Amino acid sequence: MSTAATPTASILLAVNGIEVIYNRVILVLKGVSLAVPEGGIVAILGANGAGKTTTLRAISNLLRGERGEVTKGSVEYRGEKVHRLSPSDLVKRGVIQVMEGRHCFAHLTVEENLLTGAYTCNASKADIARDLEKVYAYFPRLKTRRKSQAGYTSGGEQQMTAVGRALMSRPNMILLDEPSMGLAPQVVEEIFEIVRDLNQKEKVSFLLAEQNTMVALRYANFGYILENGRVVMEGAAASLSENEDVKEFYLGISQAGRRSFRDVKHYRRRKRWLA
Repeated sequence: MSTAATPTASILLAVNGIEVIYNRVILVLKGVSLAVPEGGIVAILGANGAGKTTTLRAISNLLRGERGEVTKGSVEYRGEKVHRLSPSDLVKRGVIQVMEGRHCFAHLTVEENLLTGAYTCNASKADIARDLEKVYAYFPRLKTRRKSQAGYTSGGEQQMTAVGRALMSRPNMILLDEPSMGLAPQVVEEIFEIVRDLNQKEKVSFLLAEQNTMVALRYANFGYILENGRVVMEGAAASLSENEDVKEFYLGISQAGRRSFRDVKHYRRRKRWLA
């Protein structure tokens, strides 16, 4: 399957028809294709269990730790096939994943957590200090909590720490997994505003997996909707947010009674095409 087209010609990341199997038996992704343009924010949307996190882990090569593997298709970053690289090699190329659940080092301070992100950079102490101040400029709340143990900070502050730690690695692209999970709505808005700022000012591209479809489509340029390991719909974020089927099944805005996604013509047509 060819890579899905996006509005921008310069493609930074291309996922080409990948299949992922766990434990040599369980087929989780079934021919997923997507593309992230240089400087874009692309959202992978869908319900819990649709395959969003597996897609990100396939890109960042973190499947092997969970007995998973990409059995078909390829992942290309700047035109280079990277799905056989080690996670550390991919980090050195500028692709960083912020894991679901944040995964801060609870016993370290906020600042120590941030500094672990600079480990792969081989930067001078002066450069690291400048990068740290830049992170604090984007996340002023972290500067006030920099000496606090990360395990005693709020969920929002831990998410900011995780994103800040990724920034310390000087990424070209960040894979952001469920950034809104467990956070209050106002904190979610704050996180996404910072994501937009980083995209516009630092030119960092984002591929984010998110269940909160309404927020994700407001900040993304392009979106892919996954269901049962397949892409069932894709398009510009603005058009997806106005799509009646997306409104009903993912935004909770319905003009009629509840239906199954399989009753939707677009879905059935897409399903036949993927079969």
